[in-house]
Amino acid sequence: MGRRTLVDDLVDGLLDDILDGKLKPHDAIPPEADIAKAYDVSRLTVREALKALRAQNILYVKAGRGTFVNPSDNWTGLDAIFKAASHGNGADQVSVGLIEMRRMVETGAASLAARRHTPEHAEQMRGCIADMKRFHEAGDLDRFVEADIAFHDVVLKASGNPFVRALFAQLGQLLYMTRRETSAVPEIQLHAIEYHQKVMDSILSGDAELSRRTMDEHMEQTYRDYERYVHHSQP
Repeated sequence: MGRRTLVDDLVDGLLDDILDGKLKPHDAIPPEADIAKAYDVSRLTVREALKALRAQNILYVKAGRGTFVNPSDNWTGLDAIFKAASHGNGADQVSVGLIEMRRMVETGAASLAARRHTPEHAEQMRGCIADMKRFHEAGDLDRFVEADIAFHDVVLKASGNPFVRALFAQLGQLLYMTRRETSAVPEIQLHAIEYHQKVMDSILSGDAELSRRTMDEHMEQTYRDYERYVHHSQP
C-alpha cells in the first residue's frame, strides 16, 4: 500500500459526508474555497479530490451549473461501493452480495475449467484440498482461508479467462475478510472441504454442465451456512 495523501483523506472525508447524509443525492457540492477551508487543505487538493470522485461517478457535472452528488447505485469505484454497502448496518449486505457475485462468476468459470484444465491445475486443486484438511485439523483459521481462496483461484485460472482473475484480484482483501468470518465455524470448514472435492471431481470429469451445477451447489451451501451460522448468530 502506498502512503496516503491529503487528496485520499479528502476523498474519504467527502465520501463520509455523502454516506452520512450531509450531502444527499443530486445536492450541489459546496464551492472549492469552502471545502478547502472546512478541511484545511489547498484549493489544488480539493480540485484533485473532486476529480477522483468524478472518475468513480460519485459526483457528476452539469455544464454551467456545478458539481453534484450521484446516487450510490451509479457509482463505479469499488472501494466506495463497499463503503456504501457496509455503511451503518450493511455488513450483511456485503457478505450476501459477494456470495451472489461469486455464484454468478464462479459457476461459469467451473464450466470453462472442465474443458480447459491442465494436469497442473488438477495437481494444484488437490494440493489446496489437502492443505484445507491439514489446517482444519490444526485449527489454523488463517491458513485454512488462504487454502480455500487458493482453490477457487486455481478454478479461475483453469477457466483460461484472464479477465475473471483480474476482476477477483480487485476484491482480494474483502473476499478474505468475509471468507474468514464464515470459516471461523468448524462445520463450515468441513462443508467447504466436501464441496471443493465435489467441484474438483466434476471439473476433472470434463463435464462442463456438471461442473457448473456442482459449483452452484457449493455457492448455495455457502449462502445457507452464512445464514445459519454467521448471520443469525450476530447480535
